[in-house]
Amino acid sequence: MGAGYAGSMSEVARRLHHYTYEDYRVLEEHSPVKHEFLDGEIYAMAGGTPEHAALAMAVAAVLGKQLPGGCRLFSSDLRVRVLQTTLTTYPDLTVVCGAIARDAVDRLSVTNPTLLVEITSDSSEDYDRGDKQTHFLRITTLRAYVVVSHREPRLDLWSRGDDGTWSHSTAAAGEVIEVATPRCTLSVDEVFRGILPSL
Repeated sequence: MGAGYAGSMSEVARRLHHYTYEDYRVLEEHSPVKHEFLDGEIYAMAGGTPEHAALAMAVAAVLGKQLPGGCRLFSSDLRVRVLQTTLTTYPDLTVVCGAIARDAVDRLSVTNPTLLVEITSDSSEDYDRGDKQTHFLRITTLRAYVVVSHREPRLDLWSRGDDGTWSHSTAAAGEVIEVATPRCTLSVDEVFRGILPSL
């Protein structure tokens, strides 16, 4: 992911040391490079491609036109802390509906995302669809998680139902995903047009 894209832990992330969360928080205050925190380890986040950056902006443009009042869209500069696990990271896009909840020990981290979006890369795809997804789906306020493929025109949506269970749907070229909360739609063609050669 460009700014805000964490590569896979095993392939592109650089293990620095075993740190406390306070160590991580202080490091982030002074580092020009973003890091991800997980289980006492700090991982440097890799840079992204022009296509990755373009996809992030395309999704942001589509979402920005539709979000209902009371919902706010954030770029990858926003740090999200998963209170249910130890992960702290910078999703490519974050939507918070209602008042922002800041972490009690890290006032620069938000703990109540409603919608999260990640754009994959060669190095991050397995992580975005695997371990990171597992962490994100444990966030009690999260209602939707969208993964945008960098390989093909494809959007994957995980949606939380009223009973708390998650369902998965996929949209390809010519199709649309519908997000219930916050209520919005993402057209695959609109997101990918001009970015991937096929559209």
